[in-house]
Amino acid sequence: MDIVIRPIEERDYNQIVELFREFALFENLPERMTNTMEQMLKEKAYFNGFAAINPEGMIVGYATWFFAYYTWVGKSMYMDDLYVKPEYRSNGLGTRLITRVIEFARESECCKMRWQVSAWNKPAIEFYKKLGALIEDTEQNCDLMLTGR
Repeated sequence: MDIVIRPIEERDYNQIVELFREFALFENLPERMTNTMEQMLKEKAYFNGFAAINPEGMIVGYATWFFAYYTWVGKSMYMDDLYVKPEYRSNGLGTRLITRVIEFARESECCKMRWQVSAWNKPAIEFYKKLGALIEDTEQNCDLMLTGR
């Protein structure tokens, strides 16, 4: 498969926002996707990720991440999203994307990488377990929305 994985660039934001909407639908939470291209441009200093680009130049998957600091281990990376369009799944693209994020975390001297997976998403849970991830059920998300959007 001739898919190129590269850092997400500002010129990709239109396609990325559409994929964010697609991912929110996949998660059955479309009402929570309030991000816009305008917001991304304003906050671009905080946005990091890798895009999977097909030969036609379309983004068919992405992984987004940010650096975090966990008091127990130190510098870490949090992978916020890993999403591959349905027609591109089951051919190793998700593995390539997460592997690129893991490589970058190692290059950046991170001690740990963390992400979430929905409890109902059994295929993703099995995928992450095969990578060696420890899937815990001891903590719950605590989200406090700070804007009226």
